Amino acid sequence: MTKRISATNLSRRKFIVGSAAAGGGLALGFNLPFMGAAEAATAAKAGTEINAWVVVKPNDTCVIRIARSEMGQGTETGLAQLVAEELECDWKKVAVEWVSPGQNLARKRIWGEMATGGSRGIRTSQDYVRRGGAADQWKVPAGELTVADGVITHAASGRKTSYGKVAAAAAKLTPPDAKSIKLKDPKDWRIAGKPIKRLDTAMKLNGSLVYAIDLKLPGMLHAAVKASPVFGGKLVGYDEAKISGMPGVRRAVKVNDAAVAVVADTWWHAKSALAALPVVWDEGSGASQSSAIIAERLREGLTATNEPFASWQDGGDALKTIAGAARKVEAIYSTPFLAHATMEPNNCTAKVTADSAEVWVPTQSAEAALAVTSEESGLPLEKCEVHKHVLGGGFGRRGGTQDYTRQAVAIAKQFPGVPVKLIWSREEDMAHDFYRPISQCKLSAGLDESGKLVGMHIRVSGQSINAYLNPGAIKDGKDVRQLQGLYKEPGDAQFGYTVPNLLIEYAMRNTHVPVGPWRGVNTNQNSVYLECFMDEVARAAGKDPLQFRRELMAKHPKHLAVLNAAAEKADYGKPLPAGVHRGIAQFMGYGSYSAAVAEVSVSGEGRVKVHRMVLAIDCGHAVNPQQIAAQVEGSVVYGLSATFYGECTVENGCMRESNFHNYLLLRLAEMPKVETVIVPSYDFWGGVGEPTISVVAPAVMNAVHAATGKPVRSLPLKNVKLA
Repeated sequence: MTKRISATNLSRRKFIVGSAAAGGGLALGFNLPFMGAAEAATAAKAGTEINAWVVVKPNDTCVIRIARSEMGQGTETGLAQLVAEELECDWKKVAVEWVSPGQNLARKRIWGEMATGGSRGIRTSQDYVRRGGAADQWKVPAGELTVADGVITHAASGRKTSYGKVAAAAAKLTPPDAKSIKLKDPKDWRIAGKPIKRLDTAMKLNGSLVYAIDLKLPGMLHAAVKASPVFGGKLVGYDEAKISGMPGVRRAVKVNDAAVAVVADTWWHAKSALAALPVVWDEGSGASQSSAIIAERLREGLTATNEPFASWQDGGDALKTIAGAARKVEAIYSTPFLAHATMEPNNCTAKVTADSAEVWVPTQSAEAALAVTSEESGLPLEKCEVHKHVLGGGFGRRGGTQDYTRQAVAIAKQFPGVPVKLIWSREEDMAHDFYRPISQCKLSAGLDESGKLVGMHIRVSGQSINAYLNPGAIKDGKDVRQLQGLYKEPGDAQFGYTVPNLLIEYAMRNTHVPVGPWRGVNTNQNSVYLECFMDEVARAAGKDPLQFRRELMAKHPKHLAVLNAAAEKADYGKPLPAGVHRGIAQFMGYGSYSAAVAEVSVSGEGRVKVHRMVLAIDCGHAVNPQQIAAQVEGSVVYGLSATFYGECTVENGCMRESNFHNYLLLRLAEMPKVETVIVPSYDFWGGVGEPTISVVAPAVMNAVHAATGKPVRSLPLKNVKLA
């Protein structure tokens, strides 16, 4: 005879709710009571905060709070999937809202770090957001309660209730300690790990999504800004009388000794007046710099012997081994400065009063934006707030370097209580980026009589983003792996090859040009150097490039697995159409392992066409395969743009490239077929946004080498004579 539980007893009985079948926890993190009709009516309000991560509304909508930034990479959807997975809620009833840094500060940073960069949006926050969405296991027999799509069922009585009905009472109860919570095994995922459609797609398609550049506020003014065209230059003065009668113009204002802005009723009025404003600059010593001078300084770093170098020695004496080898291979490679060229130029709207400061800004680091707002306004952090918006591209440009936020606050201070929207022109955006560092690399290798690699020496000469952004952190002799990206990751070496005698050196050669993270930071330069040189060494050894790599990767199973996966998908070794050649590359960065195969043809006139690219990635756990594929495809677009066209050149201390007429991007007709192979090993959390971009250029360059018989050692390809 089955014992029935009365409605009265059921409403008073408390359970620790979790997903017994999945062996994991439910996102609410509390003892959950069933409620009667009266209690349910009391809960029928706007919504109940269950914990910092989850708000449940009476209609069973689960609002998941997101602390990271969304710039097109899909972090918003991925993090929501992870929380919803542990919550066991109905994905059709999931909504998201963003957390501001002011909220985070007021609640003692309960949401943790808010910066989004280095492909860390999911991989470094997945654990605590999942625990924010998970609770302890049930303290009742398995099967007595079940949860699916936000509906809680008590099997013994047949009663059901929903999150919306129990949320108010549940929020009053004490949650278990997060550390004690057992999270779901990824093999039991129903929402995470699936190719679920992104949450922001519809709003982008119908135009309802408001980017910061689209923001409209009552009484808002508009500003256009111009900084010294030479990096490090200063503002001497300007003749405001020349623009005082122009339509819509309010006035010109000085911005932090380094720039001038015009504030007007519309941005076009401001931009037009700024173009007509006579400005005098002190250009400083940087005005004498050029690309040729910088390149020569880098070349000196490749051969200099009278200074300390950051170095990493693995094995015996690499230099001696190479010198005594049966065959020696040597090459010098170079990569240029690159701009981020985000679709949405830098912008920020600011409103400053005597006791408050607010900014509306597209930022990868809301906390950095808050700090800059506080510093520039002179107000304490708790008197400031940052309203985040979806970014129209970031790629590292909108991280800790909040120069546009600082400018907006400086301008708004001169118009108290009035919101002022600052928008950089495309020319200003190109002229004042924090560029991908320029560098050169000299590589030497020694082969024995059988063609086995016995020694390798790598010396990189280039600019350090760490030295530019944080000069006090860099000292002579600091480990090269931290400076230039060839470092060891837990469980495996980023380098990916076993070389008996290996020496890596780094000669820092900083310039007057500001540099910063650029979708991959140093991995996309290092991979060009290493992977293109590996092809040269393989050919010198008389071996197939794939097989040569395989022999060196036996002790690096994750590197080898993605390399084999890409090769298999690309039918490596099988005949290609006449005139089409393959190139292959692998690299590890941002916690993930990547490989690529490119199929390329080169015409008699030296024109390169990429027909197909196959890319494999092991990012450990694959939260949304559809988003991973989209990120890989985006990496190919961004990577091929850099491979074919990307270059910022210095002339008289200024960047010569000013807009898309002379800083070209990949065209639609040039886009190859892209195939993505996901090789999840489910034993770590890696990044996705940046890893695969590092293998795009070297795979294409190696294919060009195969097609022409000549190695490609510098980028972009537009400067390389291939015919």
